[in-house]
Amino acid sequence: MKICVVGAGAIGGLMGAKLALAGEEVTFIDQGAHLAAIRERGLKLISPDGGAHVADNTAATDRIEEVGPQDLVILAVKAHYLESVAPRIPALLGPETAILTVQNGIPWWYFHKHGGAFDGQRLDSVDPTGVLGKNIDGDRIIGCIVNAAAEVTEPGVIRHVEGDRMPIGELDGKQTERAQKIYDALVAAGFRSRILDDVRAEIWLKAWGNLSFNPISALCHATLEEICQFPDTRTLAATMMGEAQDIAHKLGIEFRHTIEKRIASAESVGAHKTSMLQDVEWGRSLEIEALMGAILELGRLTDTPSPAIAAVYACVKLLNKVMVTRGVGVRVNAAA
Repeated sequence: MKICVVGAGAIGGLMGAKLALAGEEVTFIDQGAHLAAIRERGLKLISPDGGAHVADNTAATDRIEEVGPQDLVILAVKAHYLESVAPRIPALLGPETAILTVQNGIPWWYFHKHGGAFDGQRLDSVDPTGVLGKNIDGDRIIGCIVNAAAEVTEPGVIRHVEGDRMPIGELDGKQTERAQKIYDALVAAGFRSRILDDVRAEIWLKAWGNLSFNPISALCHATLEEICQFPDTRTLAATMMGEAQDIAHKLGIEFRHTIEKRIASAESVGAHKTSMLQDVEWGRSLEIEALMGAILELGRLTDTPSPAIAAVYACVKLLNKVMVTRGVGVRVNAAA
């Protein structure tokens, strides 16, 4: 397949590199030093066991308009950057192009083909101006839930930390030929995947952790292991997850794990910094609305109180405002 990966960061780089190494025709869209390094040397992927492979059979550009129609577009930029790239996505689309979304949190397309009481409703928290719905055709979308951790260690280098599960699903739960092709490509690239009949349930399962562990880690500069092993933050995470579960239940979602099992799973990852903590340290704008704001909006739609989520949301939004206003990142340094 001809595949364009929009955003060659940790997850987009991981997916694109492995797909290219498996023989797919991959083009990366990125910018700056990372783009320059990929153009010059290819994208280096360091596996969890320390082995290194270089995907040097790829194309890379910062101009989406130059790429042309693709078989598959992987939208791999973080949710809060989608608005800036959405108007350029139509340039990548042919009659049969599918769009795979891999963002964390609740996606802007959540109610597209939902079939429930809120079918077709726009989520203002993640698409406030409607630009995503206008430029990214919901009928082309296949959802993907990334259960993998990776990081950009330097320009042109991605370190795969752990995890390889990437289930996918059509928004209406149907089994389709295009979903099968994407599944086949992911499996051939070394990912574990399956085709879901309820992609939203799997999205909620991951969102459960993202809405709690990400902001707590950003505020406390703590790893997953530290959050889960400190009784107060473990309790806070469980409280937030309980509120989210109440919201999800009103939308017809059933969780296949308990809260305690989800926390134990995060703890088992060990001393891993969440993506939001990494963004805090590098001074990057934080991915707040898809992870927390959208869940609060769903809480309002379903008349479900969520005070713990709201309190942590307020704190992490202020942290983001301070960082953006002052142009700084925040790191923990060794005491003098």
